[in-house]
Amino acid sequence: MIIYSKWLDKVKKTIGVDWAALKKIGIIDGDFFLADLLSKDNYTLKDKLFVVLMTNQYKFDKKFDDAGFSLYKEVGFNDSQKAHKEFWDRYERPPLEDYWDYIIERRDLLVPQDIRERKGSFFTPKHWVELSQKYIGDVLGNDWQDEYVIWDCAAGTGNLLAGLTNKYNIWASTLDKADVDVMNDRIKNGANLLEDHVFQFDFLNDDFDKLPNKLLEIINNEKRRRKLLIYINPPYAEAGNKETIIGKGDNKAKVSTSKVFDSFKGMVGNATLELSAQFILRIYRDIPNAKLAFFNKVKYISSSNFTKLRDYFKAEYKTGFICKANTFDNVKGEFPIGFFIWDLDNKKVFLPVSTDVYLTDKEGFYTKLEGTKTFFPANKGKLSVDWLRKVFDNESERIGYLRLHRNDIQNKRAVYITSRPSQSDLIKHEAVNVTKNNLIEMAIYCAIRQVIEATWLNDRDNFQYPNKMWETDLEFQSDCLTNVLFDNDIRSAHGVNHWIPFTEKDVNARSNFDSHFMTTFISGKIIQNGYSDLFFNVDTKNKPLKFSSEAKAVLKAGKKLWQYYHKQPSANVNASLYDIREYFQGRDDSGKMNNKSRDDTYNALIWELRSSQKTLALKIKPKVYEYGFLLV
Repeated sequence: MIIYSKWLDKVKKTIGVDWAALKKIGIIDGDFFLADLLSKDNYTLKDKLFVVLMTNQYKFDKKFDDAGFSLYKEVGFNDSQKAHKEFWDRYERPPLEDYWDYIIERRDLLVPQDIRERKGSFFTPKHWVELSQKYIGDVLGNDWQDEYVIWDCAAGTGNLLAGLTNKYNIWASTLDKADVDVMNDRIKNGANLLEDHVFQFDFLNDDFDKLPNKLLEIINNEKRRRKLLIYINPPYAEAGNKETIIGKGDNKAKVSTSKVFDSFKGMVGNATLELSAQFILRIYRDIPNAKLAFFNKVKYISSSNFTKLRDYFKAEYKTGFICKANTFDNVKGEFPIGFFIWDLDNKKVFLPVSTDVYLTDKEGFYTKLEGTKTFFPANKGKLSVDWLRKVFDNESERIGYLRLHRNDIQNKRAVYITSRPSQSDLIKHEAVNVTKNNLIEMAIYCAIRQVIEATWLNDRDNFQYPNKMWETDLEFQSDCLTNVLFDNDIRSAHGVNHWIPFTEKDVNARSNFDSHFMTTFISGKIIQNGYSDLFFNVDTKNKPLKFSSEAKAVLKAGKKLWQYYHKQPSANVNASLYDIREYFQGRDDSGKMNNKSRDDTYNALIWELRSSQKTLALKIKPKVYEYGFLLV
């Protein structure tokens, strides 16, 4: 791939061809690269490629005239082949002949990223292919390849079908004719497929009457459909929003446009933005009673955007496994990709899905972890943000905002207390008021989001509507409040700072704070004071908050930091933790706050605070599961 990237930069631009016109007939720049790579003395050694190099020109789009003679289109170089010669003088070609068929089979790696995402050209690693077929055998029985007809309707170059033994029961279709030609070439070189069973078909747009008759007969026969297995690794591309579907936005414009999208867009909401969901929907609607075994992200199980799809999709989950996404070619990021088997003939309400978990080592060998991972549907009305909505308060005086952003672990840093949300957050209703009436619930919600670290295994997990046990755990409540007091985006420049958990005497401040709200709240009394007109009612019913030893350690470390700050000649009496960090750490030339300070005393104090916060977070974490905010 590195050589190919360099070839794109140095050689491609010197080939005198209309690349857009070639793209329409299924030929890509990678085909020219293959012609170069599999050549000697500038003659391509394998004539079944889409493009061949003949000394100083390429030939492609092979056809035959009435007399049976072959006709080619030809194209040369616009620099007398200078760049081409200079480039290939650096490398030895061709590679060993043993690798030729594999290189041709992996043509998908040379397809541009946007095309790969739209067409589903993601190469499924051999070890996951083998493991998926073992799982199918566990569900359908040892003789499943003889008893079931298998159709990969997003086949690409057909690698998912490698290892299957009964070619008479295998069908493979793909969007790209060039991929059909690759599969046919593989058949000529020993691939266990039938040419008549490999065909071009746009599964998201074409009518089933375009299918081969024998396959169509199976689909149209309810009894035979029960012995049909749809076995796929569909494309994972999605449009970012409805605007990009119609081409107005930048993010993968028009990626989700299809007849299936048009059919379901009013039924299943935003699920139709994702191509893999469109495959699921058409299979479920048009091939009922079949078995479905497929690779996919887990969002169709757990994302709130897929609630309506889950309501529509009623089938029996059989088994499955998950692995890291970046073990797949062309997939970036550490998140789970799973293999799931469903029986579409047995209609069942969508329930939590339990899967086995596998990791791979550097050599690609996989190991099954002990236990399983369960993914819980994120159903609207049953999430922690729905619990929080019960205490939204637009009537009382605001002491800050809670920024909301989605409901899963991967977005943890996007949830925080702030004194000034962005205009965009306000417009999208992603900022809600924090007041004296909901401070504890807001602190709990913020803290549970902050203390759980995201991993590849859990980052799609959603926070759920809790049970009521948290209501009587006053220590848990004060722990969460303590956590938030020292992990927020409060800045005195944005208005009155109501979040100082100390009195002036505690930190030896040189003058009075503008607000005593937090110390008043902690003491159990909301009273009128001379520096804020926010609260006028004396409440003698409340008791002072009680803090755990872990929370007290955080408060103690925080007090020492505030005390040191207030010794500085230019200290801002109303400073927040953000202000204190900015004071000592300063900013670099780009305006970004530095990670450390030149003041060693400050560095030691902030380290002590962060260390005690980590200990407090470890105490809060098990309660997140015990009280049902996260499920296992």
